[in-house]
Amino acid sequence: MAETSAIENGPTAGEYIRHHLTHWQSGKQDGIIDFSVFNIDSLFWSMTLGVLGLFVMWRVARSVTSGAPGRMQAAVEILLEMVDTQAKSIVHNATSRKFVGPLALTVFVWIFLLNAMDFLPIDLFSKIFEVAHLDHTIHFFRVVPTADLSSTLGMSTAVLLVCLYYNIKIKGLGGWSHELISAPFGAVHPKLSNPLTWLGFVLMSTLNIGMQLIEFTAKTVSHGMRLFGNMYAGELVFMLIALMGAVGFGSATGVALWFGHVLAGTGWAIFHIMIVALQAFIFMMLTLVYVGQAHDAH
Repeated sequence: MAETSAIENGPTAGEYIRHHLTHWQSGKQDGIIDFSVFNIDSLFWSMTLGVLGLFVMWRVARSVTSGAPGRMQAAVEILLEMVDTQAKSIVHNATSRKFVGPLALTVFVWIFLLNAMDFLPIDLFSKIFEVAHLDHTIHFFRVVPTADLSSTLGMSTAVLLVCLYYNIKIKGLGGWSHELISAPFGAVHPKLSNPLTWLGFVLMSTLNIGMQLIEFTAKTVSHGMRLFGNMYAGELVFMLIALMGAVGFGSATGVALWFGHVLAGTGWAIFHIMIVALQAFIFMMLTLVYVGQAHDAH
């Protein structure tokens, strides 16, 4: 009886939000961290938009002309110049920039496209699956991969691996290993004639390695969490605004909420355009900063 009533009356606000914040997963997640479970929707959109972004950039590069550029070529040239300027100001090694510059451009375009999925109507794919009779197979489907912590932490972990690569490439394995045990507090040089120097060396090396590990972990976690937090909050605000218009026109309050829903939705969508581009830019800049720091000796 209760199930029939729920179907007739539709989901509550809490059930609606919880439904749209649940991923289409490969299996049931047993804990907060479960590496055996994949968010299929995040993987699908990440790969699809990644390929789309690369294809568009490839097409523009193929059609470049030396005369008056078209709108798309002009936009890409402005973007390329912006990224190249930032890369030159942060990463001073010209050889490294041949890889880091395109990496930063790819990061910006990819994350911008992922963030821009937040502009799609929240119930769009639910209606599409319903019309295609797939709603009994695909119960949950989220379309903003950057509102998925596993996606953003995966990106920040990839940036960490790039930083470790350049630490070893620029400083050498021996030089980086020495930096791990001597920065940021300095090192004690052991002497055969004084056993206390060996004890100091072990203690200081352990402390320095611990601080380095904390630094790498903090950078990686904050890098991914910043993007996730902003996009997750933006997605949640869109849902709350959408619920304002679901009250109906049965009362003056319902009519007022509907108009408030239109005004708030329009205002938030306009503001969110800046957020989408800004978060992509911040993630790109932090990528350049962290890679640039990997080139510097302590």
